[in-house]
Amino acid sequence: MRRAMLGDAYVDRATADPDPVAAEFQDYLTSMAWGVWIRGDGALTTRDRSLLVMAMTAALGRMEEFVLHASSTARTGVTDEELDELLFQIAAYCGAPAGVAARRGIQAARAAREEG
Repeated sequence: MRRAMLGDAYVDRATADPDPVAAEFQDYLTSMAWGVWIRGDGALTTRDRSLLVMAMTAALGRMEEFVLHASSTARTGVTDEELDELLFQIAAYCGAPAGVAARRGIQAARAAREEG
């Protein structure tokens, strides 16, 4: 799922560190964080999970992770319109600074997408 969402190049970079602790940590992240993406009986779709992750990372101020997931929306089924609407939810529930930061993150993700 991690590769499907973020692409081979990203995962290859993340797992390239030869340090055994780094490898163990990457395995842990893959099983723990990415394991939730495939659990259950389909009650939450990949699109649902993507929106939730972006909302949570914005709420926590983890903009690097927010941008990473915002850059993956073409693979998760989240539309640009849904991403724009998410900004309003973030601003309303997390505050204007989080909304502004998320907006900047979305702009960066879209600019990178257009560059190709």
